[in-house]
Amino acid sequence: MTNVIALASTGGAPTSGGSSGGKNVMPPEVKGHAVLKMYTAKKADGGSKRGNSIGEITFQFNPKEITISKSAKWDRKPAKGAKKAGPPEFSGPEPCKLTLEMFFDATIKKDTDVVKSVEQLFSCCVPVNEKDPKPMPPLVVLTWGGMSSFNAFVTQVNAKYTLFSATGRPIRAVCTVNLEEMPGEPRPQNPSSGAATPSRVHELVEGDTLHLLAYREYGDPTLWRPLAAYNGIDDPMRLAAGQSVVLPGVSDLITRNGAR
Repeated sequence: MTNVIALASTGGAPTSGGSSGGKNVMPPEVKGHAVLKMYTAKKADGGSKRGNSIGEITFQFNPKEITISKSAKWDRKPAKGAKKAGPPEFSGPEPCKLTLEMFFDATIKKDTDVVKSVEQLFSCCVPVNEKDPKPMPPLVVLTWGGMSSFNAFVTQVNAKYTLFSATGRPIRAVCTVNLEEMPGEPRPQNPSSGAATPSRVHELVEGDTLHLLAYREYGDPTLWRPLAAYNGIDDPMRLAAGQSVVLPGVSDLITRNGAR
């Protein structure tokens, strides 16, 4: 199951048939250009976190579209002789993926080095420290206005040079950049109870399941059973939007229900 969201701006890159002249590059309500910020990725238990800044790539033109996809794994266990397929069981989320285009044009801004910009994007596909026994890719974050993407790493860059100078040097390029969510560090524990978060109440919305709640709250979808027992839910397949579910600290959840 994949959910794709397209975010559109009013001022993307000019088309190959003409130039924007720099007048409509930015939506008037947004200040500043989009930027890909690059960091070293520090290893943490079960994930990673941002380290030192190692540079940034500023968009010459803000992206016209940003596509974000999110999917999850659902398994079905068919029963022998059953007339219908069994209910799906949540087995884990897939990482978020983000795709965007970057446009570089030296005919509009003379000091733009198209080749250097493309090579900087290519460098995001190379480990920061290749001598490390387990080298990590640069951690990349897309920022634009008040928006920041999830921590990610670049999985692929496709560069298409569309215009060249008389000497053969590329002066215009369109780059498609694919990002994938970088596993984050575990949530901090409550020092008094060891809980991932203090006990709180969550009001269910359409599409919520105990598997998803357990993963989002505790990082472990298998805790859906003790969560159901804690809330006295007999049939987790019949949850209604607007229903309240208590989300206790993970240690309280495990201790009370004897999980693990």
